[in-house]
Amino acid sequence: MKEKLSVETRKWSEKIRQVANRAVKKAQEENRKKGIPNVYDFNGHLYYELPNGELTKSDPLLSTDQRNSEKS
Repeated sequence: MKEKLSVETRKWSEKIRQVANRAVKKAQEENRKKGIPNVYDFNGHLYYELPNGELTKSDPLLSTDQRNSEKS
């Protein structure tokens, strides 16, 4: 597919990717500073990165009762 794209299109798409990656990193860092978990999807499973860097499958924003009812 790359051979079908013009040089200009490849340069433009690379620039868009760089801008998007910087925006994501900035949002992640802002969330950490504010104590908000970052949420990731790996193979259809949600993982929550806590501000201390720990990964968990449990939504930390739900109360214990809500988490228990989701498991049922």
